[in-house]
Amino acid sequence: MRALDELEKKHSPEVARAVGAAAGGPNDRSTRSLHVLTLTPFYPSQGDEVRGCFVAESLRQLQLCGVTSSVIAVDTIYHARKLASSGAPAQWVRYPQLPGNLGLSSAGGFLGASLLRRVRKLQRETPVDVIHAHAALPCGHAAAFLAQRLGIPFVVTVHGLDVFNSCFEQGIAAAWRREASLRVYRSAQQVICISKKVQALIADQAGSAVASTVVYNGTDPEFFTPDITPPDFPISSLNPEQPPSILIVGNLLQGKGHELVLRAIHRLSGQFANLQCRIIGEGADRDRFAVLAESLGIGGRVHFLGRRSRAEVAAAMRGCTVFVLPSRYEGLGCVYLEAMACAKPVVGCRGQGIDEIISHGVNGWLIPVDGMEELVDGLQRLLADSARRRQIGEAARRTIVSTLTLSRQARELAAIYRRAAR
Repeated sequence: MRALDELEKKHSPEVARAVGAAAGGPNDRSTRSLHVLTLTPFYPSQGDEVRGCFVAESLRQLQLCGVTSSVIAVDTIYHARKLASSGAPAQWVRYPQLPGNLGLSSAGGFLGASLLRRVRKLQRETPVDVIHAHAALPCGHAAAFLAQRLGIPFVVTVHGLDVFNSCFEQGIAAAWRREASLRVYRSAQQVICISKKVQALIADQAGSAVASTVVYNGTDPEFFTPDITPPDFPISSLNPEQPPSILIVGNLLQGKGHELVLRAIHRLSGQFANLQCRIIGEGADRDRFAVLAESLGIGGRVHFLGRRSRAEVAAAMRGCTVFVLPSRYEGLGCVYLEAMACAKPVVGCRGQGIDEIISHGVNGWLIPVDGMEELVDGLQRLLADSARRRQIGEAARRTIVSTLTLSRQARELAAIYRRAAR
């Protein structure tokens, strides 16, 4: 929490200058509306309204800070063409890339070249003040290409812990991706990190050559709220107390820690005979988790709900007893913030970005990565003590409302854009 306090002190005056009323002519970028071009591989589309919602929701909030956005959402030519969602307008563009991770180091150059004519046309119609790229490769690489040729400053947000795009690989191709990522970070006006952990990973190898800052993700505490009416999630057993339930929201991948939760539920079966587990999300390891649940004898307690809408996720969070995501590799994790906004005790792992937000036992619960004994002990304590759950949940919501809202995130981003555009 000290990190959040320091961030507040550091940025509040700049934010006030950037978005408050101030004297200046119509071309003074500190007061006039800014036009930002967003390049992102994470964005909602028809048939998938959830992917990249953290980008779309922040853009809507930025409008209130005097920032208008044009969005180019990108995907490789090997995936089916995506269509824009009515709730998140964007131009969807596909770009060439060698299959797998091998071509990632050069894909941004191809993407930037393919976008050059399109962005020049946009410049003539509505001049772009700043390009905001999400992730170094390929969008940050493309933004650097466009910035060099069109004279537009760019910033890049780093969303995860794989900051140099090693993709958990070794060898020449991984080295190429690392060098390409470093070039992006060094040429950006600002590298925006979603946690201090992400920032430290970049600084460890890039040093002072990279201008970086931390902007924590935010959430909407009016959408993610403890208010349980109306009952907008059509599963009647989501009563928060009868029976007790654990909720996991995230991609069904090994690194998210689902199997740890399943084994913990097995361990707790004798004490909490009615304990249920609901899992929202899709991923390559779904079948493996389902087989594990059956082999542990808890298949009837574990419910794989697949992809759900934002409203359904919010309702599921309101209805659960405890939210758990013992992820091994998490830059921050918006789902933690959303569950905290719903006044739920949240269990995450130490050493991940979320431990900058959660104070153990105060506004959440922290365990070591792969800490089975600590997870079982923590769940046992939380499930058995409704007063403690309520106390932690209320503190969690206060943390979100005071420091981690979408409006705060938007104000900080707007200040960064204005500094970059000077």
